[in-house]
Amino acid sequence: MGLLALLWVPLLWIPLLWVLPAAAGSLDRAGLEKLFPAPLVVGEKDEAAPVWPILKQEAGSYEVFAYAFESIDLAPIPGFGGTPPDLLIALAPDGSFRDVRVIAHHEPVFLEGLGEAPLFAFVEQYVGLSARRAIRVGRPNARAGGAAPQAVVDGVSMATASTRVINESILAASLAVARRKLGFGAAAQVGLKVEAKPDLFEPLSYRQLLERDYVKRFTVTNAEAEAAFKGTSVEGSSEGPPEAVLSDLVIAYLNAPSIGRNLLGEVRHAALMRELGPGDHAVMVVSAGPLNPLGDDFVLGSVPDRLSIQQEGLTINARDMAIERRGAGMEGLPSGPWTILRIGSQAGFDPGAPWILTEKIVRERGQILVERIAQEISAPYALPAALFTRETPDAGPSWIESWRARGVELGLIAASLGLLVPVLARQRGLVSDQRRFTPFRLAFLAFTLLFIGWYAQAQLSVLTLVGLVRAAAATHDLSFLLYDPPSLLLWGFVLATLVIWGRGTFCGWLCPFGALQELAAWAAGPLRIRQITVPPRLDRGLRLVKYAVLAGILGAAALASPLADSLSEAEPFKTAITLSFVRSSPFVLYAAGLIVLNLFVYKGFCRYLCPLGAGLALAGHLRILDWIPRRAECGSPCQLCKVRCRYGAIAPSGAVDYAECFQCMDCVTIIHDPRQCVPQVVARKRGRRLTPRPVAAE
Repeated sequence: MGLLALLWVPLLWIPLLWVLPAAAGSLDRAGLEKLFPAPLVVGEKDEAAPVWPILKQEAGSYEVFAYAFESIDLAPIPGFGGTPPDLLIALAPDGSFRDVRVIAHHEPVFLEGLGEAPLFAFVEQYVGLSARRAIRVGRPNARAGGAAPQAVVDGVSMATASTRVINESILAASLAVARRKLGFGAAAQVGLKVEAKPDLFEPLSYRQLLERDYVKRFTVTNAEAEAAFKGTSVEGSSEGPPEAVLSDLVIAYLNAPSIGRNLLGEVRHAALMRELGPGDHAVMVVSAGPLNPLGDDFVLGSVPDRLSIQQEGLTINARDMAIERRGAGMEGLPSGPWTILRIGSQAGFDPGAPWILTEKIVRERGQILVERIAQEISAPYALPAALFTRETPDAGPSWIESWRARGVELGLIAASLGLLVPVLARQRGLVSDQRRFTPFRLAFLAFTLLFIGWYAQAQLSVLTLVGLVRAAAATHDLSFLLYDPPSLLLWGFVLATLVIWGRGTFCGWLCPFGALQELAAWAAGPLRIRQITVPPRLDRGLRLVKYAVLAGILGAAALASPLADSLSEAEPFKTAITLSFVRSSPFVLYAAGLIVLNLFVYKGFCRYLCPLGAGLALAGHLRILDWIPRRAECGSPCQLCKVRCRYGAIAPSGAVDYAECFQCMDCVTIIHDPRQCVPQVVARKRGRRLTPRPVAAE
């Protein structure tokens, strides 16, 4: 048992690993400069947070193009492999994603099988989306099916848990940066929906709109502009008297009917709302002064260089709607240059909260080498909350969406477990009738393979144990388990039944690959393939191999070695179940070879190689019941159950080795069947009745 003692060594390291520091990001300035080459410039790393400003030159000065950071520094959420994925995220000042790239990960389904291409394609979907919106992972091709592109990214088949963890990592890290750098990110804002009440209308004149502050008029004099440029090289270059108006802007939020319908008229306002679409907003800016806020080279449909909208420190992306300029509005409204700015729903703009319009005033100096200096002057704007409806979804923790999305699968799996327990517990019920029990077992195994395995992707794996060890070493966080609800449900059931019955409930009933082997052997029955009898001494030695494999995998995981992923490939579960044999040839040949081996050495993989089975067998020593009934005659003189046991789990003495029992119930059926149980057959002939008794395991 020295090998079994060795197995516990990596497990004993887990408490120590839990107090070690978590991993940090790997990129430095040189690495970022390769990813953001000239003309972009990597600024100085923030002293308070692991965030790098990426700068670009604009109007003679450097402006922030994006904030770059690694998700593992800000949101180290463990993936399915137990360690957090590390993603490079570039967040623009308006909260949109300029870039998202995978730096490192240990997601098993993407390391082999599917390969990394689907993962890279998955994260590319975030570019252009906004961190101001609650983004969820849909089913594959969800956006092509009509889902709102700003709220949904397409999932990846056979990688549901991994993509949900990556999505949460991206959003959590981005909101952490947004709170520090962009002035937004409170949890209540994500997914907030604020809309103007469509039926709330009151006829108002232009003067009344101004008096109620529904329309805001904002003026900047030469003196105020001069004060803004004080201390710069263009100070004193203003033209005209100080009290003269340089800029005179009228600002109005058009979605509210009492504002938009009065300014534009009913017909034009209705047309505007149709063009906007649900969730979008329109802001009118009209100039009444000598300074054109749009600039002489302004192009219709573009983002104005000199106008911007900000809220809570965040610059909101607002683009000109390029609509008909003639006949702009009501009497009293200035007739100068104007625009209607469109704010998309993905920007997370809240029209019911205060916001500001910022105008950029640009001055030039020099004739040959022109130097341009820009200063911004802002005008506040706020509307009464009574004009709007507010809806803040209570999404709950991020993993809740995983449970909601898989409710049907969870219900069916829970129902199947509820059916299985009484069947196994009531030994004198279905189990004792071989004619009915055999079809039931085959049907349940088919359900395990087809639904639990291939459809629900709930094949339990040693990778979960690897994830636990890595989480102890890297993140000290087990929340990654919550992103795969069907597997977590099965884990809970398996751990409970380990204490009652041992490992056999999972290995004999709920393991999809085990079910595949058993069904393959049943289907090959007509071929009359002769089973190979493994000599007892060799059999005992081979059974220890699975413990050595488990020790190697967990030891490598504890040492943070990538060898753990390679050794985990001893399991064919990913190939045969998770990826449905859609994988490179070596892996497919290995999995198929194990199924063929099963035809000659029944469940040879499960008995000799399976690291998960080894872990369950060890945990099965906590079992409180010796639940398989025995008789005094079992083992001496009767050897029927031992001979019939295809797993070799019954000793010559008649005792059951529960660490090797797969709970197929064949021996239970025999002992309760007076036509098969030899002692009962003999006793009936002699006119006696026998009662089975439990016998302690060897």
